[in-house]
Amino acid sequence: MLRALHVACLLVFLSVVVHSQTNQEQAAVTFTLDFPGSQPGHYSVQVQSDGKARYESRGRPVPESDESDNFDYEFTISPATREKIFALSAKAGYFQKNLDSQRKNMAFTGKKTLSYKDAQRSGESTYNYSPDVAVQELTNLFQGLSATLELGHRLEFSLRYQKLALAEDLKRTEESARLSPPVEIQAIAPILQQIIADSSVMNVTRARAQRLLERPAGR
Repeated sequence: MLRALHVACLLVFLSVVVHSQTNQEQAAVTFTLDFPGSQPGHYSVQVQSDGKARYESRGRPVPESDESDNFDYEFTISPATREKIFALSAKAGYFQKNLDSQRKNMAFTGKKTLSYKDAQRSGESTYNYSPDVAVQELTNLFQGLSATLELGHRLEFSLRYQKLALAEDLKRTEESARLSPPVEIQAIAPILQQIIADSSVMNVTRARAQRLLERPAGR
């Protein structure tokens, strides 16, 4: 009986150790943008190799309030986009070199930082503009992802406080989607589903939300 108890305890201990090691070994790519004067002025996106992702942004102060328009959101990224992010990170040497072009008189488009970390390696580099094609693709992808998530943030606010604003935001998004499909639209599926289910929202607006939600996953 005592031996069986020892074996059971050992199995529990081993499972905890394996689970802990698995969590520690998750690779992660993080993109950060600091661009004072823009909205949001700061944001970061972290994507793990298991598909878990987190976005946080810091915006302008809310009028007549001591608070700022801050936003934190956890979601699951599509397998296709996750694989693309990690493949491009590998092509960019896991950001272990200077990514900036070092060119003078370049227009400032925000302080960007890409970082990578796993159990074997880590790298981080900050740039305004990079000539590296893989870095350019990653930058465009993460900026597009931020645009999608910020759209979801605005839609959530409008649904609660000013439903008439939903119509213009969704109309503009649907029109631009014809030329440039939203990145990871399924990441904001919860708020789109709420809009679709809300009978107090105009039918044309609910229809636009439905069409956006039905777009293929990924980019």
